[in-house]
Amino acid sequence: MISASVASLSLEQVWAEYQQALKSFLHSKVSQPDDVDDLLQEILLKTYQNLETVKESDSIKAWLFQLANRTIIDFYRKRARDQRDSNIDAEELWFAELDQNTEFKQQLAQCIEPFIQALPEKNASLLLAVDIEGQSQKELALSQNKSYSTIKSQVQRSREELKKLFEECCHLSLDKHGSVIDCDLKPDSNCGKC
Repeated sequence: MISASVASLSLEQVWAEYQQALKSFLHSKVSQPDDVDDLLQEILLKTYQNLETVKESDSIKAWLFQLANRTIIDFYRKRARDQRDSNIDAEELWFAELDQNTEFKQQLAQCIEPFIQALPEKNASLLLAVDIEGQSQKELALSQNKSYSTIKSQVQRSREELKKLFEECCHLSLDKHGSVIDCDLKPDSNCGKC
């Protein structure tokens, strides 16, 4: 059941609040202004058709940006299919191959590091190597002369500790797979880590 606060929000209110942020997001992923305008209209239409499926008003922002992200991916996939035999630039296809959360993780990297540094040294060095520098857990296990399963469980425990630190300061929005898709500072938080 939709909460009263979401049910009372009109499409006009939601669009007025988020249209400019969505347009900026689209401009960061799509080079042609006409394509940005078309995608923005497509997102507006999808918002109109599906806004009532949003259960809580706190999740509207995350829902909209997931919708925008999927719309961009669909745009590039369709474009690749339509122009498979023509000369589409490889640079234009970069987004279709990326994990949906990759850019969000990159944007948060500067904020994540102070949280990682607040962990015990052993946990911090593991997460810096794997999640910030991109070293594979197998490579790390070899370099530290440890088993892969040991490193994997240590990284998992370190991530759980990091998540606890984040949750003290921030409200995390997760997708259906448990991946972070948005992060907002809690109003009463004084953590000062980022």
